[in-house]
Amino acid sequence: MRSIAFVVLSGLLLLVLTGCWDKAELTEFGYVQAVAIDRNASGKFELTTLFYVPSAGSETQKPTRKGITIKTQGDTIFDALRDISSQFGRKAKWDHMRIILLGEQLLRKQSAGEVLDFFSRDHEPRATVLMLVAEGQAGEYLTVKPFIEYTIGQQLRKMEKIAAKYSANTSRVPLFDLAIQLKSETGIATVPFAQLEKAAKTVTLAGVAVLKEGKVGFILTPAETQSLLMLTNQYEEGILEFPCPGKPDSPTDKESFEVFSLDTSVNPVIQHNEAAVDVRIKIKGSVGELRCSALMSREEGEQFEERIAKQVERDLQKTIARLQKEKTDALGIGNRIFRTNPALWKRWKPAWPDHFAAIRFHVAVEVRVLNTGMNIGTPFGKKGG
Repeated sequence: MRSIAFVVLSGLLLLVLTGCWDKAELTEFGYVQAVAIDRNASGKFELTTLFYVPSAGSETQKPTRKGITIKTQGDTIFDALRDISSQFGRKAKWDHMRIILLGEQLLRKQSAGEVLDFFSRDHEPRATVLMLVAEGQAGEYLTVKPFIEYTIGQQLRKMEKIAAKYSANTSRVPLFDLAIQLKSETGIATVPFAQLEKAAKTVTLAGVAVLKEGKVGFILTPAETQSLLMLTNQYEEGILEFPCPGKPDSPTDKESFEVFSLDTSVNPVIQHNEAAVDVRIKIKGSVGELRCSALMSREEGEQFEERIAKQVERDLQKTIARLQKEKTDALGIGNRIFRTNPALWKRWKPAWPDHFAAIRFHVAVEVRVLNTGMNIGTPFGKKGG
């Protein structure tokens, strides 16, 4: 009798456990690839949301399109997002989003922290979604046709990752890292900067936007960005160009060096209520192109390495001078002082921009050439090459 009662009770429990009380069909959702945020003429937030369109039929069949954009507006980000379903007929899903674009014009007037507050609180967006500051209106960028990826959102994400790793012309900043920068003691953040060529309908990532108190302060060029990544020890791989001896202004008489590894140490030194920073950088790589140099002896190799080191030092000093002129500590020196000497930072923090502008930087660069490539150390086609 007990066995029969146990079987009946177990069957009833199984019926309860297999219920689909919270089921949702895939056709109820639209999967977001990217979102661009601007302000329109009426002062409302304007969102351009890019959705992924699943392909119908076989995998070998080329789809007509893989992404569509929906424009909405509202007094708040949440308000604009809720209006998507009234146009799209599906609920937006944010957990597969690739990238967030913030319009430069928007961030000139409003803090990035205020704009991104929804994405930091909602449970769907991931902290690893990448960030971009777009020149002009960000919404225009999501109408560009991708070259090889399925959607422009995926292309922009790949561009940010690959450009930061291999060319060092821009950086790579996930949402979580941006939050850390904005909440740091200095409050300075750097975000990759995108530009749109409207005639050719192409997007280029070059340089970074420097945010002060969450707003765009100024833009660093690709060359300045390379130096910034070196100074902050975020430089992975890239190409260094330097002029031939005696031809500093020639656009054609240049040589190049491929960087394999770069290691930076930055040490602030406080003496007599003044700060100095010692920067030491070690670079390893191989010869990229030779036009005017010969590397046939140890002495010639050392002179070649010295030329590269001096050029890098000059470039670093130019970038440091730009940051000091702007009174913007994008190098995180204030954060380092806060960690090592909180009492001193407490005194310096109110006037830190002026303190940073007065810092003396000592920069030393060491370059080591690992190989000259397939040819002996002379320009291709010349005798001995």
